[in-house]
Amino acid sequence: MEPNPIFFGDLAIVFLAAVAGGVLAWLTRQPLILGYVLGGIAIGPFTPGPTVSDPHSFELFADIGVILLMFSIGLEFSVKELARVKWVALAGGVLGSLLSIGLAVAVGHLIGWPTTQSIVIGAVTSIASTMVLVRLLVDRGELRSVHGRVMIGIVLVEDVAVVAMTVLMPVLGEVDSGRLLLIGQALAKALLILVPLGYLGAKVIPHILTHIARTQNQELFLLVTLAISLGTAAVTQTVGLSLALGAFLAGLIISASEYAHETLARLLSLRDAFVALFFVTIGILIDPRIIVDNLALLAAMIGLIVIGKFLTRTAIVRLFGYPWVTAILVGTGLTQVGEFSFVLIQTARSAGLVGSEVYNATLAASLLTILINAFLVRAVPSWISRRPLVRTQLDPSPWPSESDILHQHVVLCGFGRVGSSLGKALEAFNLPYVVIDRNPDTIRRLQGRGTPCLYGDASHRELLLTAGSADASLIIVALPEIESATLAVGRIRDLNPNVPILARAHGSTEAERLGALGVTEVIQPDVETSATLIRHALAWFGIPKDHILDYVERYRQSMDKKQQQT
Repeated sequence: MEPNPIFFGDLAIVFLAAVAGGVLAWLTRQPLILGYVLGGIAIGPFTPGPTVSDPHSFELFADIGVILLMFSIGLEFSVKELARVKWVALAGGVLGSLLSIGLAVAVGHLIGWPTTQSIVIGAVTSIASTMVLVRLLVDRGELRSVHGRVMIGIVLVEDVAVVAMTVLMPVLGEVDSGRLLLIGQALAKALLILVPLGYLGAKVIPHILTHIARTQNQELFLLVTLAISLGTAAVTQTVGLSLALGAFLAGLIISASEYAHETLARLLSLRDAFVALFFVTIGILIDPRIIVDNLALLAAMIGLIVIGKFLTRTAIVRLFGYPWVTAILVGTGLTQVGEFSFVLIQTARSAGLVGSEVYNATLAASLLTILINAFLVRAVPSWISRRPLVRTQLDPSPWPSESDILHQHVVLCGFGRVGSSLGKALEAFNLPYVVIDRNPDTIRRLQGRGTPCLYGDASHRELLLTAGSADASLIIVALPEIESATLAVGRIRDLNPNVPILARAHGSTEAERLGALGVTEVIQPDVETSATLIRHALAWFGIPKDHILDYVERYRQSMDKKQQQT
């Protein structure tokens, strides 16, 4: 089959738009998704300049982006994280969404919206962007603050609510005709598919992943996890449910295993590329003329998102006994919508529940509320800190986290013969450490002993972050492959420029590469073996110990000089 030059030309334009928009967003310290959508608008058929010939040809890429996004959300979903703020998170997520829908129905009744359209707008405006929220919290160092934990808990519940909404949305239009039975059938399908998937997740999938992990083949592991996510999504679509639901369930299946961190680490780059295409595609389909013709609709949606969500979320958090300061900060952080609102509005539009004016207004409202939210998140804490009546309620201390037990610990990358010996030495002197290793059997043994450990490649940034490399007092790289070792050292230095790093090298060339990347001390087994043999040989002839140590030190220095000369 001959390649289509027009399609590949369009694909190049889409990626260039994503790069240009992403760079612009990064330079202006805005969320990247905002830049992607603006890049899509710039190359869309409704704006002057370069454009793609067939925007709808990229909707397949957008669907893949949604699948990978929902799959990664399933991987990151943690019941333990929710347990810390479980009541306010559950109430804030569920009750907040219901209040947003109720408020939209009330506003829609006054303005003259159809009931179905009001419900869709309420659902769309109720979901805050997890990606935008986490990015803003990380930038401000508030991810583990009290209000940060509450916000993350609420948006996690909202993410799960999206799954239910995507199930209900296609049959929502039948409510007006009294066919509520279809909604019950959709929910029954969702429950029925959970039973076999639950069995597969508990009994079959972990064994498959264990066998694949034992091969230590990175490409095969990624292909298997992708097959699980895409296959599950295809199954749910076949029975009449959404692709997004299947992808989320697939992620949830793997999240309970020790392979979740490694799967997410391998998936992130691929996911981010397709998600960028998803948002650029969204931007391509935005028609600014329709937005201009429906400014009243856009203003009403922005009011529901910024004012309505601020009031309802603040009230909910306050009702659960949190200080006013925490409640206000939570309410402020949730005044935006993002990626899952795009998913919902696409589902509603495909089902014929809303027209192009609501679709375009939703996309425009998302862009504007992300900008407004970024400003409010920066401005409101400063304003609150100047109020004498609430200053005493401020709690700058972070929420205690599970990683606190590993504060100022040792990160041990690789747990083979060398790594396991180091682990025994650390245990002998009660020094806390966490292991990153690619051998699933090793990880199982460490889990059985209660040793903190992560399955995966230590060169992945996400695994290093999860292991607490940014707070470690020492990191030891005991990986046998030089390529993995150099990648790990480079990413460790990005996360923690000052932490001491010990690494091993099999020769002077490898030692030089590691030293150039910032390794504090490189240990070469050949040199150390020679030094040990020299020490024992000289001791056999009764040479004084201080003379032996002096000679061994001069030997090491000479080897270092020889290494530098080569």
